[in-house]
Amino acid sequence: MSKTVLAFDFGASSGRAIKAVYENGCFSYKEIHRFDNIPIYENGKMCHDFKRICGEIDKALQKAGGIDSLAFDTWGVDYGLLDQNGKLIKSPVHYRDSRTRNAPEKVFEKITPEELYAETGNQIMPINTLFQLACEEEKSAKRLLFMPDLCAYYICKKAVCEKTIASTSQMLNLKTGKWSSAVCDACDIDISLFADLCSSATVIGEKDGVKVIAAAGHDTQCAIAAMPCRKGASPAFLSCGTWSLIGCELDAPVLTEKSRLDALSNELGANGKINYLKNISGLWLIQETRRALKREGYDYSYNDLEMLARKEKPFTCFIDPDDDVFATEGNLPQRIRAYCKTTKQPVPESTGAMIRCIYESLAMKYRFALEQISENTGKKFNVLHMLGGGTKDSFLCQLTADSLGFDVAAGPTEATAIGNIILQLIALGEIESVEAAREMIGKTEKVKIYRPANHSEWQKGYEKYIKTVF
Repeated sequence: MSKTVLAFDFGASSGRAIKAVYENGCFSYKEIHRFDNIPIYENGKMCHDFKRICGEIDKALQKAGGIDSLAFDTWGVDYGLLDQNGKLIKSPVHYRDSRTRNAPEKVFEKITPEELYAETGNQIMPINTLFQLACEEEKSAKRLLFMPDLCAYYICKKAVCEKTIASTSQMLNLKTGKWSSAVCDACDIDISLFADLCSSATVIGEKDGVKVIAAAGHDTQCAIAAMPCRKGASPAFLSCGTWSLIGCELDAPVLTEKSRLDALSNELGANGKINYLKNISGLWLIQETRRALKREGYDYSYNDLEMLARKEKPFTCFIDPDDDVFATEGNLPQRIRAYCKTTKQPVPESTGAMIRCIYESLAMKYRFALEQISENTGKKFNVLHMLGGGTKDSFLCQLTADSLGFDVAAGPTEATAIGNIILQLIALGEIESVEAAREMIGKTEKVKIYRPANHSEWQKGYEKYIKTVF
């Protein structure tokens, strides 16, 4: 008997709906709806246009026709607040809003960074939910729902906090699997604000005969669930899109002081594993540079930018992709030039040199992060599974292999949507486990292998990168 499921995969810049049919042990899928997720400004804050998002959900459901289930995955950390009647009080504030710029310092007056990391294991970033709540002006809310759970609530009016998305918040204790009373008490957060926690691949409600499922609310965990691991490999993963999340699966969190100082994060995976990773600013840098160039009258496609970058001399200048100066929207090319000037590097004047600087800096940062992860876990990696939209960028895939000195297995491109789909099928009893799904994905999805070239030259470039950036 076949099953038809609808996966909503929402990123901070765009949203999609993918319809999949599962039959005879395999599935096919196609995108049926897409929209730009454009921020709005409300009361001086950068926000998500949730009213419009709901309208796009309705459009997708109309296009989908008959389905058995649906589920949502989104970016992490952001949330909506409901009043006592279950009504959304205001538009959810966007994590790129400037309100959290100094929030960590405010929180550290109540709980030290060491205590915070020991409790939650999250990389301490100003965008995390805890720091957003420290700046929250709305005090009358009765319920907080993370973005994927808010979308599900819109459909079936069932309020839950799915665990993978909750683990991005800096408030979940991964040892107990519960909200950290130590963090919440110190920061004057009432734990009753949160809905009941639920595991990935759980049916949470129903609307008009369609089951509403909590897949893995965090898009990164959906992508990792779809990682087609090779037998005998020692894999790392890179979920590559607007953000780059690079790491490995572990059985238990790493909560050491070195791990905190290395800015590494422990997040919960859909299969119950700990995904030990680093958040790195990803293709946002290319996207925002392209937007800045377009405002100046240069309408380059992404392929145009890649071709320009390929023609430039390698290892001329580098940035730290995670420097705070690159975290907000605006004139990114101007900031990159200023960064290079300040760090006494050649300033990239041409568009191609600018883009090559970003690409090489990302590839170098991936290596730096994996070396930190190896130091903290004792693991040695021999393949990187690159997942998601970034796998379409063959230049970045090759540069990453060159930087690491081992193979990059790129694919599936639709890893996030596929992860959402398989988790729905697990909830429906059609697939036994994430491991069984990965085996199936490995046989059916396209994966391209990029092998390292010129690694000795990249070693010299990496030494220059470390000296320049750190």
